[in-house]
Amino acid sequence: MAEPARRHLISINDLDDEDLRWIVGRGVEYALGHRTDERPLRDSVAGILFRKTSTRTRTSFSAGALRLGAKLINYGPGDLQENTGETIEDTAAVLSKMLDMLVVRTSGGEAELRAYAVSRRMAVINAMCADEHPTQALADLTTLTQRFGRVEGLRVLYVGEGNNTASALALALSRYTDTALYLRTPTGYGLEQRFLDRAELNAKRNGALVEERHDMAALPVVDAVYTTRWQTTGTVKHTEDWREVFAPFHVDEAVMAASGAKVFLHDLPAHRGEEVAAEVLDGPASLAFTLAENKYHSARAVLEWCAGPVRDA
Repeated sequence: MAEPARRHLISINDLDDEDLRWIVGRGVEYALGHRTDERPLRDSVAGILFRKTSTRTRTSFSAGALRLGAKLINYGPGDLQENTGETIEDTAAVLSKMLDMLVVRTSGGEAELRAYAVSRRMAVINAMCADEHPTQALADLTTLTQRFGRVEGLRVLYVGEGNNTASALALALSRYTDTALYLRTPTGYGLEQRFLDRAELNAKRNGALVEERHDMAALPVVDAVYTTRWQTTGTVKHTEDWREVFAPFHVDEAVMAASGAKVFLHDLPAHRGEEVAAEVLDGPASLAFTLAENKYHSARAVLEWCAGPVRDA
C-alpha cells in the first residue's frame, strides 16, 4: 500500500486560496474549543528542529502535535550530523524515511527549507526562516477572523521593520478581497521588493491594497495596528544609529487614536517602551496574548493540513 503524501508549508505561496481559508477556519474552530477530541496525527512522528530561540512557535507546534496524537523527536541546533559536514539533502533523505513531518526554525532562507522538502513522505513546515514566517501570518488571520468574524474588507496598519513577519502578513492578507495593508517601515528597513511585488500582484487580483511608506505621517484609518520587536531573530541592522531611525515607528496611544484602530496586535516577544508603549500592549485594545494563544490553535490546523485533512466542515 502506498504511503500517504504529505504537504509542505514553506511559504504562504504554497497555499492556494482554498487551503489558506481552510487552515484559518480550522484554527478558529480550535480556538473556539471545537474538535478537541480528534487525533488526526495518531501513529505519526513529528521532528521539531529549532536552530534559533523560540517560546511561542516551538511550544505551539510541540503541544499541537502531541494533542493531535503525534509522537515528538526534538532536535537542538547542535544535534544533527549537519554540524559535522553532512548535507541538508542527505539529512533530509534519511529523516524522511523515519518522520512524517519536520517543523524547522532557521536563520537561513527559504532555499534551506526547500532542501529538506525532498520527499512527500515527510511534510516540512517553516516555523520561521529569514525570508518569511508563514505560520505567524496564519495565526494573525486566525486572530483577526476570531475578532471581526472575517478577513475580507479589513484594514491593517503594520508599523516597524519589513521583516519575515511583515512579508508573510503581506502575502497572506493580500489574498483576501478588499483588504488593505499599510506598511510604515523605516528607510532602509522596508519589505524586500520580491515580497512587495508579489503582495501587490495578489492585491490587484483581489481588489485589495498593499502600500508602503517610510514615515508616520498621515496615518490611515484602520481596524488593527500591528508591530513587532525592533530586534527580531535573524535580522541585522545596517548602522550603529539604527535606534534613531526606528524611534518614530513607535506605537503609542497617539498612533492608536490617529488610526482609529479597535485592535492592537504584536507577535511577541515585546519590548515595552521601544516598538510599543506599555499602555498599548497591556491596554484593552491589545490582542497580543490572544494572538500568542492562537499560534497554538493555528499550529494544530497547519499540522492537520500537512497530514492531508479532509476539508469537510
